[in-house]
Amino acid sequence: MDELELEYELDPRLAADTISLGNFPLCQLLLMNDANYPWFILVPRRAGVTEIYHLSLDERTQLMSESSFLAENLADLFHASKMNIAALGNMVPQLHMHHVVRKENDAAWPAPVWGKVPAIPYTPAQLDDIRERLCRLMSEELSFCPHA
Repeated sequence: MDELELEYELDPRLAADTISLGNFPLCQLLLMNDANYPWFILVPRRAGVTEIYHLSLDERTQLMSESSFLAENLADLFHASKMNIAALGNMVPQLHMHHVVRKENDAAWPAPVWGKVPAIPYTPAQLDDIRERLCRLMSEELSFCPHA
């Protein structure tokens, strides 16, 4: 573990709006607490990073690998019409990448999801279901999953 990872702390706004699901080698995986959409966020565990180009070349490669892996699995798992992936940072400067599963019948389609409809928090049963489904697909890559 390097110094930047030791100093890493999740932005309080992300912590307030999300549920931590586990860690990939570089990123913490979060679930936006909004059951309107399967909406996941990757946050590189590096202190002070606000832009992708602030990461080392190896870390950028790892971020793209984790993002692509996550997007492909989410698209399959949730039968996406389209995956929306974005790293905006206008409200929360800490580097984070949104991965939103979009469906043609979702509450905001085809508009962006931000502020379209009020958030609906997940129930404990819904969270358990998401964790179980992710573990089936990502047990080797994501640290929250118990290894068989």
